[in-house]
Amino acid sequence: MIIALFSIIVLFQILTNGILLTPLNITNIIMQNSYIIILAIGMMLVIITGEIDLSIGSIAAFIGAVSGVLLVTLDIPVFVAILLCLVLGALIGAWQGFWVAYINIPSFIVTLAGMLIFRGITLIVLQGRTLAPFPDSFRNLSSSFVPELFGFSGIHLFSIFIGIAFSIIFVIYELRVRSKDIKYNFKTLSTPLFIAKIATLVIIINLFSYILASYEGIPYVLIVLTLLVIGYTFVMNKTIFGRHVYSVGGNIKAAQLSGVKTKKSVFLVFVNMGVLAALAGLIFAGRLNAATPQAGNLFELDAIAAAVIGGASFSGGIGTVIGAVIGALVMGVLNNGMSLMGIGIDWQQAIKGLVLLGAVAFDVLNRNK
Repeated sequence: MIIALFSIIVLFQILTNGILLTPLNITNIIMQNSYIIILAIGMMLVIITGEIDLSIGSIAAFIGAVSGVLLVTLDIPVFVAILLCLVLGALIGAWQGFWVAYINIPSFIVTLAGMLIFRGITLIVLQGRTLAPFPDSFRNLSSSFVPELFGFSGIHLFSIFIGIAFSIIFVIYELRVRSKDIKYNFKTLSTPLFIAKIATLVIIINLFSYILASYEGIPYVLIVLTLLVIGYTFVMNKTIFGRHVYSVGGNIKAAQLSGVKTKKSVFLVFVNMGVLAALAGLIFAGRLNAATPQAGNLFELDAIAAAVIGGASFSGGIGTVIGAVIGALVMGVLNNGMSLMGIGIDWQQAIKGLVLLGAVAFDVLNRNK
């Protein structure tokens, strides 16, 4: 999928006469798809366990409505409102996880009911109105940029500094991992390939930071996304909980016989999905600068498509956080590129459907092989 993403980027860069990779448009792609990436990360974990969540769009809309009431109507401090919304998202995830994990109702039914319930409650909370505007401090999370600390004009020098610092941390981490693998006689890349891999990724990181610095710098939401990707990658690859999630999706009977608390694992995955849906709802409301009854429409389908395109298997046990991000970027670049070309929303939906079908077909054929 990395090759597919690169090919799509090159294709649309040519078809849009170079507009796709301009600093302004790259920033727009990040901001426009930030909430889908967040939802795709949570959906990836849900699908890995062999479950599905159809309610996340409605939950995001509901949390956006609640944030509107707290911040616009009641004028509650921003930090308190965000914390309350995230806790509410966790409670909603726990509610759905309880029915799925402990009552054994299929997740499709539970979350379909949740989609209807929370969409209805959203309409009740907002009473058909739009609440706006949000405080500037709340909007900063989704619409603002890291300030220039060096006082340099013309280019955002601090963003370039962050890119260099991140590159150094990345190189040190990769060297430590390689050293540890060699110590325990694990299979590793040859030295030339390892150097080429490191050099390529460092160039990409710094080129990316330079492009962002050419506009307004690094958006705050990109920092949030980076922390989420790093954190969830660590959890899924390096913790007991992450291994249990994979084992539940891979073979739940074997996991139970091995002592894995499968019900608890599924329950916590849904709690996590509720929190991430709440975060996505807050970011979407902040970017829109309004809480609207129509928010969150089809978010669940975009998140599922991103996870599947990124390598998740509906049979469970397969998928990565990085894959979910790549899948979300594939969908985001497709949307953005087709919009720049003036392709109508009707054809955009049809093309995205074909891409999704092709990704699932590839997954099925690959597993059969």
